[in-house]
Amino acid sequence: QAQLVESGGGLVQPGGSLRLSCLASGFTFSIYGMSWYRQAPGKERELVARITSAGGGTNYADSVKGRFTISRDNAKNTVYLQMNSLKPEDTAVYYCKRTGISGSWGQGTQVTVSS
Repeated sequence: QAQLVESGGGLVQPGGSLRLSCLASGFTFSIYGMSWYRQAPGKERELVARITSAGGGTNYADSVKGRFTISRDNAKNTVYLQMNSLKPEDTAVYYCKRTGISGSWGQGTQVTVSS
């Protein structure tokens, strides 16, 4: 079965950086677009970024544009989210998924931005 395992979260001060990773297995990673979502306490899950299967196209939520960068390494079956200039409002659990594919959500990785 398809599996996605997020990692790289942690506690960081405002203005700091983190790089999240999502390791995929159980499917042909290189033919799927990938997305990052996040969910903060008391709020709905929101789309943060998307990347096409070969990595040639990306898009971002307005709230993270210019600060976050999504990328992928198909040889490693991994998608990344580089997060710079972090703000307290970026605090959330971050999840990855195949773009447009319904399924269960994994554990995610917690990002906490606090002074």
